[in-house]
Amino acid sequence: MTEEPRPKILVVDDVAANLASMRRLLAPVHAEIHEASSGNEALALCLDHRFALILLDVQMPDMDGFEVASLLNNEPHTCDIPIVFVTAAYLDDISRLKGYTFGAVDYIAKPINDAVLLSKVTVFLELHISKMRLRAAMEELEKRNRQLEIEIEERRRVEKQIRHMATHDALTGLGNRILFAEQLSRAIAQTAQTSQSFALLYIDIDGFKKVNDTHGHAAGDALLCAIAERLRANLRYQDYAVRLSGDEFAVIMRDLQEEDIAVKQGERLSAALDLPYILTLGDTCLTVRISASIGIALYPRHSTSDSDLVQLADAAMYQAKKAGRGKVEMAHLPEAPRRNATG
Repeated sequence: MTEEPRPKILVVDDVAANLASMRRLLAPVHAEIHEASSGNEALALCLDHRFALILLDVQMPDMDGFEVASLLNNEPHTCDIPIVFVTAAYLDDISRLKGYTFGAVDYIAKPINDAVLLSKVTVFLELHISKMRLRAAMEELEKRNRQLEIEIEERRRVEKQIRHMATHDALTGLGNRILFAEQLSRAIAQTAQTSQSFALLYIDIDGFKKVNDTHGHAAGDALLCAIAERLRANLRYQDYAVRLSGDEFAVIMRDLQEEDIAVKQGERLSAALDLPYILTLGDTCLTVRISASIGIALYPRHSTSDSDLVQLADAAMYQAKKAGRGKVEMAHLPEAPRRNATG
């Protein structure tokens, strides 16, 4: 265990004999004694040392004890050092009040009583040691708290990263099926309270397999990333895109004021995805074209069930593929079964 440093005491007196006498009296004290024969010397020592106690003679030429105490009391790094005035004469109440105002905590009268001096000094040193121990404990606690905050922040960062990896497609950076299910459930819950609607768009890429088979998986991966970027660039700020699997994507369009906005957005996405793609594969640049078949289902018009919305949007998307490349189809509710007429 590291030994605690000895506290420091500053004795200030312009008479050498008084300094020698004080040195002898303080010999039994477990402290490091420093001496100053003038106020200026005392102030200079306070710049280089942190004192636990200052024993300050009141009557000194040039700068008396009150002036020294006043200067120390006005400096942030010395204003909390306890000062005990040492005086050869009893002071009146006004003089004592003046001393207390300048930072004095006590008075010792000359000639000095050994027992009184040692008793007072011991009390102040014990208070200083307790304060230093408390300060060290607080600093250690603050250090541990900072370390704990760093560890908590790192844990949150790792958890966030793991969460992101679990809910996002590693290739394109879009959300995956897990996040899609969460976002769809959230959209239903939020929209149910606002009497508005939202749209679910299912997107299947036409011609992706041909690019993948002709130019290789690297080209297919680059194309999927480019498709994801175009989806991001053409969404409204409140919309959300995910990669479901392979070359299938989905978009959740929130806060629809009018349902035909979903159709217009589907057509906009289809036109954007239909533009040529320039893929960089090492030193080679490759230009490819694909199109997108898009199916749309609306909440609550077509269903208020997440599974039904998915099935309806998926069915509409396959209907768009049957209609030809780059088509957008709205879902249709299944017709209700007809009742047999009875005669």
